[in-house]
Amino acid sequence: MLKNFLFSIIFFLFLINQTNAKENIMILQLKDGNVKIELYPDAAPNHVERIKTLANNGEYDNVVFHRVIDGFMAQTGDVKFGNSSKDDFNLSRSGMGGSSMPDLKQEFNNLPHERGTLSMARSSDPNSANSQFFICFEAAPFLDRQYTVFGKVIEGMEFVDNIKRGDQNNNGAVENPDKILSFKSE
Repeated sequence: MLKNFLFSIIFFLFLINQTNAKENIMILQLKDGNVKIELYPDAAPNHVERIKTLANNGEYDNVVFHRVIDGFMAQTGDVKFGNSSKDDFNLSRSGMGGSSMPDLKQEFNNLPHERGTLSMARSSDPNSANSQFFICFEAAPFLDRQYTVFGKVIEGMEFVDNIKRGDQNNNGAVENPDKILSFKSE
């Protein structure tokens, strides 16, 4: 009897853990394939909640990668000016906007900026992250504890590697940029 009870409790805890893990997996659909991303709500709860809200509302769909620097990162997420499907889309303004939600207070953590890390973009104000984020192509330890890490690519980094690069002499600005096709919970 006790053995069955313990087995039931362990099985129940396993199911809860699997459910919690699945709700923190996102799929970023790019032109070449799907990228599976694990979010870190324990490290950056408010940032993860913002990303999930915007993604699940479809606000990242068709948003361009406006700044892509080879050997460093690909930046996207300007839901105000970066949506290529909107009538008022203007590539020169991409990267200057955010969402209609208020800026987030920093949640700097000890997670390293390594290959595949997702981190929030911001201005010089540490509390200015809103909707824009970047994915690191390579380790960038100089960003550690300066920007909020909120997730990491766990499958499909080869598709991130295929994102069109920008002009190194123009801070990575991209002509005819690639875009997010969709970004949703798994």
